[in-house]
Amino acid sequence: MSESWRGLVLRFHFYAGVLVGPFVLVAALTGVLYAATPQLESWLYSDQLRVPESAQSVPLSQQVKAAVDARQGDLPVAVRPAPGPGDTTRVLFAGEGDARPTVFVDPADARVVGTLDTYGTSGVLPLRTTIDTVHRNLMLGEPGRLYSELAASWLWVVALGGVFLWFSRRRAQRLKPTTKRHATLGLWVLLGALFLSATGLTWSTYAGENVSALRAALDWSTPSLGPGDHAGHDMSDPIPPATGEIDSIVETARGVGGVDAALVEVTPPAMAGMPWHVTEIERGWPTQVDAVAVTGGAVVDEVRFDDYPFMAKLARWGIDAHMGVLFGWPNQLLLLALGLGLVALVVLGYRVWWLRRPTRGFGRPVPRGQWRKVPRAQLVAVLVVAALVGWFVPLFGLSLLAFLLVDAVVGTRRGKTAPEAAPQSETV
Repeated sequence: MSESWRGLVLRFHFYAGVLVGPFVLVAALTGVLYAATPQLESWLYSDQLRVPESAQSVPLSQQVKAAVDARQGDLPVAVRPAPGPGDTTRVLFAGEGDARPTVFVDPADARVVGTLDTYGTSGVLPLRTTIDTVHRNLMLGEPGRLYSELAASWLWVVALGGVFLWFSRRRAQRLKPTTKRHATLGLWVLLGALFLSATGLTWSTYAGENVSALRAALDWSTPSLGPGDHAGHDMSDPIPPATGEIDSIVETARGVGGVDAALVEVTPPAMAGMPWHVTEIERGWPTQVDAVAVTGGAVVDEVRFDDYPFMAKLARWGIDAHMGVLFGWPNQLLLLALGLGLVALVVLGYRVWWLRRPTRGFGRPVPRGQWRKVPRAQLVAVLVVAALVGWFVPLFGLSLLAFLLVDAVVGTRRGKTAPEAAPQSETV
């Protein structure tokens, strides 16, 4: 079977690698930068993040009031109490888009030490947000997300094709040095490439929608608290969180509610009579993302990570590992190594193509017509699988169809399919 498929896979691997290589290269480089930013942000924004350690602290409500005064009376949408000695309390306000203006307060004396925009549950700061935006969409908005989705859609295909070629070759000594380095490195980064491809698709525009629909259909979705969800803030009749109530809310959540993570986010209710939400936001290992709803000194609803469906847990771990936060600095180092490995893999792949190229033209390392060597039943089965994958991962399907159409047009213009010949694989 491997011999009959080898020529087709080699031809497909070559052209797919050449076409999607630039997208994978950009995604890998920006991913490397993103993985290296937490320590850099800690240094760059140290004035806002760190204060002298003190054994004393003022009530959380007083800290929130100082932030509200600094914002001239604006009501916050969330509060993140200082997680440890020397850390600041974050008081978050509504902003434009994903940005949330955040006031940083010294818990020892309620002194405001700075204001920065923060983003998302991770609370990342402007530097990492900028790099993340480049990584996700090249700072081109929603249209730019197509580049990263295209890279994630094809990365696993190219990686598995390379593995097939490695194990199907007959004589390793025929490999040229550059080709051998490319193939060996591909094996080393294989699992990481598959992981990045799978987790990257969960965030994508089109495949991500299908992933979400599948998770909902199979009851794999992440549970959430019931009535009182703060997804949409109707600020009519608000409860000012600057009152002493926020102190009792946190006390109830940490006592009766069992919320014991150092990192928590307290979300005030949108309207009177609705509960407060206190959510753990510790994404390291072990994961702590329990959430409770508190009102009137009692816990009225709760969501425990232990009760998540296994696939919801797996999605949580996958996303956090992709971001480099699940295992702390070892996770970052692994992502750095993986990203640099992908960069080297793409560069070596183009080097292989450059060495094989003819003196003129784009080059045909493998003659056309390789599909004729494949048993019809196997070919039909693979085409059916490709169609299903293309439906679930639309950018893969559309780009694959475009590739096949262009290849057919080129073949028609040449008048006939090139004669079958032995693939000019690693020996060229």
